[in-house]
Amino acid sequence: MHRARSGVPGQSIARPAERTVHGLLEIRSQAQPDRVAISTDAGQSLTFADWQARSTALATVLLRRGVGRGDRVGLRFGLRDWPRFAIGYCAVAMAGAVAVPVSDRQPAEALRHILTHCGAAGLITGDDTDAPGGPWWTAGADELAAETAGDPGELPQVTAADLAQVLYTSGTTGRPKGVLAAHGNITHGTRPTARHRPLAHSEEFLHSFAVGTNAGQTMLVNALDAHAGALVATHFTPGRFARLIEQRAVGSVFVVPAMAAELLHAEVHTRFDLSSVRLLGSTAAALPPSVATALTGAFPNATVVNYYTSTEAAPAQTAMIYDPQRPTALGRAAQGSVMVSGPDGHPLPPGEPGDVHLRSAAHQRSYYRDAEASAAVFRTGWIRMGDVGYLDEDGYLHLVDRESDVIKSGAHKVSTLQVEAAALEHPAVAAIAVVGLPHPVLGMSVGAAVVTTGEAAFDPAALRAFLTERLAAHEIPTRIVTIDALPRNEGGKPLKRAVRDLLTAPA
Repeated sequence: MHRARSGVPGQSIARPAERTVHGLLEIRSQAQPDRVAISTDAGQSLTFADWQARSTALATVLLRRGVGRGDRVGLRFGLRDWPRFAIGYCAVAMAGAVAVPVSDRQPAEALRHILTHCGAAGLITGDDTDAPGGPWWTAGADELAAETAGDPGELPQVTAADLAQVLYTSGTTGRPKGVLAAHGNITHGTRPTARHRPLAHSEEFLHSFAVGTNAGQTMLVNALDAHAGALVATHFTPGRFARLIEQRAVGSVFVVPAMAAELLHAEVHTRFDLSSVRLLGSTAAALPPSVATALTGAFPNATVVNYYTSTEAAPAQTAMIYDPQRPTALGRAAQGSVMVSGPDGHPLPPGEPGDVHLRSAAHQRSYYRDAEASAAVFRTGWIRMGDVGYLDEDGYLHLVDRESDVIKSGAHKVSTLQVEAAALEHPAVAAIAVVGLPHPVLGMSVGAAVVTTGEAAFDPAALRAFLTERLAAHEIPTRIVTIDALPRNEGGKPLKRAVRDLLTAPA
């Protein structure tokens, strides 16, 4: 077996294939050992050499604990522990096991469900917070690091076809599902030995994405493959985020739409220098046109890009540089292919709405222990996104709504995305979630929960009057309530089940 130095004196490991997650790490640690791969605003930093050495040491500990090929190992970490999460993730991969990333914000019951469902062998945590008990062992990252003495010997040979992770969906429309991804899927599109790496226009890219989200996993791959190092904001507030951009002259920034809206409403561009940003990427949900337009003004030198994918479909995605001539477009396929089909699965002509599908050239993902759901979503190479949309004449994708969110009111179908986008144009609306409410005659009516900007007294009647110029009568919310903040999941998406419960509860 070919052997390569691990970066630790006296230690050697089996050389992994380039198309594995830890294979990317080994290549960077050899080429740029002293370069900072990940840092946080709390002062933590991790070079590629240190990442490689600490992951290798931890992998040997996992093997001594009996972790074997294909075993699932939970990784429960918070934003402040991104470097230690990255070490744990690559250690699990080096041991031939499967990483199960989970945010430390997940309640104990949700964590217990995930660990039970995936049949976890162990759980590594970033702090001393109590974790739910079960048939798995639990250990803190520091506790495991103290066990790292000794020669690691040979680590298992891992290939692109081997499983790398089980990532659980956000659960906005039901119980979270575990999505399996092989190493080849996660590393697809990377160029391990390229002279010119992605994000070459900046030395750091900034994000504040939780461990356990698809956006977070994308940032992990960026840290391994991009020229820029990852800078993690360990607690997102608009001022703190903008201050980091100014202080570190950040060139690339990644957000979800909710973060983008908060940055705009806080008017951070009037208080901080954001001119260093060349790329502002939004992911996890469609970026409302009014928000995208405002971002181009707040970040004067940035290209604003909207990315569209899902935990199931990655790495397939569409990407769209914001174009005021196509404000609702999500772009064309940047990786893989996009299709809109009818119920029979055949492609529909331009302009006709139907089921949105993405397809990747990488190893396809699948649901873990859910064959029925897998059959409904993963179809002969295509992944059904659960969204209704259409392609225009030029092949750009436009979303109508989440399939489960479309409101059927009488003879009409109402797009909640369209209602939300129109309402966000009102100066008093900072955020909004639109849902369908039970109606004795129409079946469903339109309801909305609104977070106001606080600049003036909010009048629901005035909002309805504002919307009459932009929407049809059946699209205007009949019930509007104001709340302090929208309930959201770890990925920043509104939890519409919680919003619906709020709107249907007795006054």
